[in-house]
Amino acid sequence: MSVRVSQAFDGGNAEVLEASAPDAIRLSIRPDAGGEFLQWFYFRVSGAGGQDLVIRLENAGKATYPRGFADYRAVASVDRVAWRRIDTDLDGGVLTLRYPSAPDSVYFAYFAPYSMERHHDLVARCASDPRVSLEVLGATLDGQDLDLLRLGDGPLQIWAIARQHPGETMAEHWMEGFLARLLDADDPLARQLLAAATFHVVPNMNPDGSRRGHLRTNAAGANLNREWLEPSMERSPEVFLVRERMRATGVDLCLDVHGDEGLPYNFIAGSDGIPSWTARQGELLERYKAALARACPDFQTAHGYPRAAAGEANLRMCTNWVAETFGCLAMTLEQPFKDAANHPMPETGWSPARCAHLARGCVDALADVLADLR
Repeated sequence: MSVRVSQAFDGGNAEVLEASAPDAIRLSIRPDAGGEFLQWFYFRVSGAGGQDLVIRLENAGKATYPRGFADYRAVASVDRVAWRRIDTDLDGGVLTLRYPSAPDSVYFAYFAPYSMERHHDLVARCASDPRVSLEVLGATLDGQDLDLLRLGDGPLQIWAIARQHPGETMAEHWMEGFLARLLDADDPLARQLLAAATFHVVPNMNPDGSRRGHLRTNAAGANLNREWLEPSMERSPEVFLVRERMRATGVDLCLDVHGDEGLPYNFIAGSDGIPSWTARQGELLERYKAALARACPDFQTAHGYPRAAAGEANLRMCTNWVAETFGCLAMTLEQPFKDAANHPMPETGWSPARCAHLARGCVDALADVLADLR
């Protein structure tokens, strides 16, 4: 059997330059629609027959975030369930992945993938709960459904959205943990929150980019987290539709879940630089972060993005637009593609299971600020 590289599946991304032998595989990463972003990869290698694999991603040095590949280890899986970190090094702009004694089929990715089929399974599982209502807000440019899950019946309006950037698959792994915690009928805190608030949850803001294997853009090449000030149905229907529903419901808290390529930490970015920023929003933000750090030690507050200067926040971004529009607590949660450096686990690095645990901690932290959201 000859070695073969394939990526013609949900979320796949790789272009084959050479696959003449298991130790002579040369690939390139395909850019997102629009050509501005390049980083996500996901592919399968078959036919190695127990030989050592050496895979070179030739254009990694041209990635949008080349620092993201420094001190980075790719993930590999035989069954697409368990993902483990493998030897990876960046040299001269080439990212080299090594996998010894490879079986007949191995999958490789930038981070543990989250397919659209898994998304549909998540939505169907949640929608089967009588406490949940499913609404399709509309269609994406590729004709996929934009799903909104609504749960709880309290007066507070809490929004949680994930995966504006489709290659940040840890965001939807986080969503699994978040929804599982809220829908645990035996969890007294979850019952309390669902009585106090109505949760509006968009598990995947960017279905088209997810299926196409993009890092940051939708089918039109739009970076959704720069579309919030002036979205359109022609370029960014995902943001347009969610924004319209937010206006209809109001927002008392919004959590926008992401991943960061370079920083090996979990952290939260607030909306400090918006023109209408208040001391109350700042106090709620600090309380939420402190509560999350107590609930989940994988979260930390020492490392993160620098704060925007007063009045200089980018209102094209979700967190800033929501905080400015509704005067509420709005936050961006960032997770690493690498490992959480404050609590490293070298075999798996930051992983789907750890994403889910962080999400459960985020539910705990909600309880700390809930009574003061209005």
